[in-house]
Amino acid sequence: MAIFDYKAKDKNGNTVIGAVEAPTENIAYDVLKEQNLVVIALTERRRITLLQSSLGFFKRVPRKEVVMFARQLAVMISATVPIVQALRILVKQTSNISFKIIISEVADEIDGGARLSTTLARYPQVFSNFFVHMIRSGETTGKLDETLNYLADQQEKDYDLLQKIRGAMIYPVFVMGGMLVVGALMMIFVLPKLTEVLKSGGAKLPLSTRIVIGASTFLQHSWWAIILIIIVAVVIYRLFSGTPYGHKLIDSWKMKVPVFGNIFQTIYLVRFARSLSTLVVSGVQVTRSLEIVADVIDNDVYKELILDTIKEVEGGNTIASVFSRSKVVPVMLPQMLSVGEQTGKLDLILDKMANFYTKELENMIANLVSLIEPFILVIMGVAVAVMVMSILLPMYNLSQAI
Repeated sequence: MAIFDYKAKDKNGNTVIGAVEAPTENIAYDVLKEQNLVVIALTERRRITLLQSSLGFFKRVPRKEVVMFARQLAVMISATVPIVQALRILVKQTSNISFKIIISEVADEIDGGARLSTTLARYPQVFSNFFVHMIRSGETTGKLDETLNYLADQQEKDYDLLQKIRGAMIYPVFVMGGMLVVGALMMIFVLPKLTEVLKSGGAKLPLSTRIVIGASTFLQHSWWAIILIIIVAVVIYRLFSGTPYGHKLIDSWKMKVPVFGNIFQTIYLVRFARSLSTLVVSGVQVTRSLEIVADVIDNDVYKELILDTIKEVEGGNTIASVFSRSKVVPVMLPQMLSVGEQTGKLDLILDKMANFYTKELENMIANLVSLIEPFILVIMGVAVAVMVMSILLPMYNLSQAI
């Protein structure tokens, strides 16, 4: 999807400046036309290179800052604080310099007559398509304070879920990283001295010992090759994942990985149910909500499924019709969606499904952590056993022979 910067006139004749995301320039024109805007200028934003993206990492706005922004703005709007004044207050309270500048620019543009949603759309690296459309929905319905509260709740739940996943993986990643570092140091600095003793003995060394000595020699003299291989692998992955085919293949592969596949799938289901529920509650049309969720879900397999669902809904069918035929959707979800559509409580059903899958995800992560701990102990035991068999036993045999 490309991003187009535009300059247009609204129905009142006011000049509006913003950005729109669309696959082509013609579709971007159509999207703006649907918003009752007369386009004056439309230019595609220059794509960010890999180097620029890497440099931009240091200027990125943490997700926590956006969550706090949504909650604090919701509180102030609910308290009838004028939006420009509320944004000026948030500028003073925000610690992140990049975000402080962005909020200040947003406040200046709104003070000049621009809409909040239109201004936020100019910063897609900070405010997602979902975030912008939620704000636009609140402006359209005249319930910006309620929409901001829904949005803040959704953002906080997503952030809390992400933090739980990261927190659960800190221990195993730390232990595995420590093992790799200690192993590499031993192979480079300790083992060469021990292997010199074995070689000087003149005895025939077992295969395991020769493998360990070969690995140690490689790390000593060709460590740079490993770094080079890692860099090349990362670049190839980035380039391949940047293609439509590569991105879809990787997304499909994620859900087939043993153990982790179910976790990825549940994350996507939580994201789908929670985002769609928030949009429907805010009064966004179902088809438009599905279009937004298709981009928010961040998985090409589910995105294709949702886009097919939009066609079915526009043809008079239900949301559950396509989901019930898909192999990547649990049987319960389309059944619950069908109940929600029949009873007119789709938002409530989606909210319950989001809570259900969130608990399922938490249980999966807890079980994964409990399985990883003994797995790490087994790996450590095997590593120690290999070292003993490869180095210490030959040295012991050598000393016995002497």
